[in-house]
Amino acid sequence: MSGERPARAQAPVIVLVGPMGVGKTTVGELLAERLGTGFRDSDADIVAAQGREIADIFVDNGEAHFRSLEREAVRLALAEHRGVLALGGGAVLDSGTRELLAGLPVVFLSMEVAEAARRVGLNTARPLLAVNPRQEWKRLMEARRHHYTEVARVVVTTDGRTPGEVADAVLDALELKHLPEAGPAADDAGAPGTHAKENPA
Repeated sequence: MSGERPARAQAPVIVLVGPMGVGKTTVGELLAERLGTGFRDSDADIVAAQGREIADIFVDNGEAHFRSLEREAVRLALAEHRGVLALGGGAVLDSGTRELLAGLPVVFLSMEVAEAARRVGLNTARPLLAVNPRQEWKRLMEARRHHYTEVARVVVTTDGRTPGEVADAVLDALELKHLPEAGPAADDAGAPGTHAKENPA
């Protein structure tokens, strides 16, 4: 793993992790707006750098190649961005990434399979859910849940909540109503991922 864990003064004010479809992008944009800072999505960084969608990377190069791209994208985002950062659903699978997240204000946005089915139908084009989407989503969640909880400072349940209510719960859980005084937040309004849709990988 290249690079060291970023200094706290340079780290994002909030890092969102959680499964595909949980709403990390929507909630992240709301949090960034309320805190007056920028939003960044590591999956969107990968798409911008590679010039192709993540589903295409999976098909053309395989999951292992994508995870290596993801690891580097997360490292760079943690080092460069001081606003709100959303990570891809599988980013926590990498042990080096989990080390980088240690001590940071990581929030695990959780939801159950019934909520996932209600929100996204589990029938959209997602590279890891090609067969029996509901069963695969549950399997992936069970395999990743302990990694999410390992890196998270707090866990916020999203079931039955609007994005605004989830954002409120995140701010309450972190006791964060404004940006820390450690330094100015990076204004990454033009950074890759600012308005990108959440990718499921």
